[in-house]
Amino acid sequence: MPGIVLVGAQWGDEGKGKITDLLADDMHVVARYQGGNNAGHTIIYQDKVLKLHLIPSGILYPHIISVIGNGVVVNPAVIVQEMDELNELGISTENLRISHNAHIILRCHEVLDGLSEESRGSFGLGTTRRGIGPTYADKAMRVGLRMQDLVYPRILEEKGRLLFKLKNEMIAGLYQAPPLDIDEEMEKLRHYADRLRPYIDDTSLIIKSALREGKNVLFEGAQGTLLDLDHGTYPYVTSSNPTAGGACTGTGVGPRDIEEIIGVSKAYLTRVGSGPFPTEQSNEIGEAMQKLGQEFGTTTGRVRRCGWLDTVLLRYAVRINTMTSLAVTKLDVLSQFDTIKACVRYKYGDELFEEFPVHQEIFSRCEPVYVDMPGWGIDISEATTLEELPPEARSYLQFIQEEAGIPVKIVSVGPERRQTIVIDGGERRLEERKFLFQDDLPL
Repeated sequence: MPGIVLVGAQWGDEGKGKITDLLADDMHVVARYQGGNNAGHTIIYQDKVLKLHLIPSGILYPHIISVIGNGVVVNPAVIVQEMDELNELGISTENLRISHNAHIILRCHEVLDGLSEESRGSFGLGTTRRGIGPTYADKAMRVGLRMQDLVYPRILEEKGRLLFKLKNEMIAGLYQAPPLDIDEEMEKLRHYADRLRPYIDDTSLIIKSALREGKNVLFEGAQGTLLDLDHGTYPYVTSSNPTAGGACTGTGVGPRDIEEIIGVSKAYLTRVGSGPFPTEQSNEIGEAMQKLGQEFGTTTGRVRRCGWLDTVLLRYAVRINTMTSLAVTKLDVLSQFDTIKACVRYKYGDELFEEFPVHQEIFSRCEPVYVDMPGWGIDISEATTLEELPPEARSYLQFIQEEAGIPVKIVSVGPERRQTIVIDGGERRLEERKFLFQDDLPL
């Protein structure tokens, strides 16, 4: 089987964790290719809630090598905490590998992220304040600290102290905030270096070797297409490239190593933080979606803004990623509505837009043009085949497929593994796991 990219088709939070779990039986390597601890999956394991923000969910399977690629920015404190939590539950982290080229999030990055967001006032971007943006900025400026610097104590000492000195000048000089204690921060870094050194490796070679041997590799992105730094709804985006192309630059493989790109889309639409959202429902409809869909951020706990599906954005995501198929999640949430709406184009003044507008100013003022479809009004959470879905639900899936221009091959009707309809003609083992993916549980 080829390399497969799993990418969010919306603003993130689409339920990619459950789809990763569904595909995991056939995978040998699961590689995270971008982002940091500003995203994550919530997993219920042995009646305990486990939140993974950095370590790929493939770590739950002893046959999978879990890779954190060079495109990820790694907070040492967070990854060590996740490793400890996994080990306490009896889950081994022996198969974890971290790219030697992945950049490190330091405490100074988190502080600067918060100070920068506060300075924007009402023009804030809604950042998670996890230090993601400042770390990627240092990467681009070629002053960042990388995982390989943890291997050599002398290099770590020299580069770490210099970077903290530069950032303290910004913290104190630009924002008039208290500087960090460099000795204290360096002591923490030395501790994390000792913990993480055995896991640092040439992950590009690991992935390429697996592909050459005919093994299956799943490339897992955080966030979603519309948060892509280059192709998303800028400036309300993340600081990396969640789109499928990011899988290559973020892990060190070439485009020819990727043969399948699965897009994950909710049956409706959500967004966390600031930015335009044409189909947002700031009313009882949106509140109903929030309640039944448990729409709270895994990382921040923030309530997600909810609205109807936007097929203009969906078609854009398909095009940007060259998606080959779709997984539609949370179809069951729409069972509560008598009428279901979906946006099929935008209106801006006298103009109609079939495609995503080039200019942010236009997009921020667009009005959605909806089509109405009948709801099904019954519980579908026990359906395991298309035939068991009511005709209205099947029609809605057909509508999504036609609008997207690619087939819908997976449909999720609930958080449990068995609450999945696979329509790709293949067999998937849907027996229950010892753990349950629930990406949308609040922190």
